[in-house]
Amino acid sequence: MTTPKATAIGFIAVLFWSLLALLTAATGTIPPFQLAAMTFLIGGLVGAASWIMRPEGLRALRQKPAVWALGIAGLFGYHALYFAALRLAPPAESGLINYLWPLLIVLFSSLLPGEHLRRAHVIGAFLGFAGVVVLIGGRGVLEARAEFLPGYLCAFVAAFVWAAYSVLSRRFGEVPTAAVAGFCLVTSLLSLACHLLFETTIWPETTTQWLALLALGLGPVGAAFYVWDIGMKRGDIRFLGVASYATPVLSTLLLVAAGYAEPSLTLALSCGLIVLGALIATLPVRRRPA
Repeated sequence: MTTPKATAIGFIAVLFWSLLALLTAATGTIPPFQLAAMTFLIGGLVGAASWIMRPEGLRALRQKPAVWALGIAGLFGYHALYFAALRLAPPAESGLINYLWPLLIVLFSSLLPGEHLRRAHVIGAFLGFAGVVVLIGGRGVLEARAEFLPGYLCAFVAAFVWAAYSVLSRRFGEVPTAAVAGFCLVTSLLSLACHLLFETTIWPETTTQWLALLALGLGPVGAAFYVWDIGMKRGDIRFLGVASYATPVLSTLLLVAAGYAEPSLTLALSCGLIVLGALIATLPVRRRPA
């Protein structure tokens, strides 16, 4: 598979994740860990379905403990920390801190063998983060307070966990993407355990909520992790890091289209910064003449 093709496949995850807020809102008031348990089960079954056509896909689960540790820490660890952040601090501040992960992916990529970090990547990543700051700060809801420090810390650690999982996936490039199905299924079980310990069960009440739940499991919490794995292992990891900043903007645009939010100048400015950052990150390298 060529690098451009793998990068394009990886970008599909960004498109899926832009649907996360809209579909989550459509599921009603299902508690976070219960929602994770149900959607990761669906997402895991999406990958497991391929084992019916290709029984050899089961061999993908025969991985070293380090691979399982990375996959479970990336999927369950990240979501558990992010849910904790949302419980301990306001969602706006938590979301802003958590969106350091695309920038961290760009920076961490320089530690990979054969990868070189260019100034354009760093500038593009910072412009993308600036776009997220404008988008969230423009709502006038940012308010840093000491009592929310544990939540901020959880959001900060979550950003590092997801960035580390994404970049380290490249170090295990020989691990087939089918193994992600196993990570999803284990994450579902761990989320179920957390739900039973900390939450009260609330089932979807309407057909629309059930359909939104199914769509979440098939897309943002299902197929997205498989295509992201392909992009991280075989695509342009730095471009995908910068391009990930499109997620909150696309998500907001979808909320506007669905009537959950209002269009604003702040949204337009945020879009401009993120698009500019992505364009700068893709500038060709100028080679000096011999």
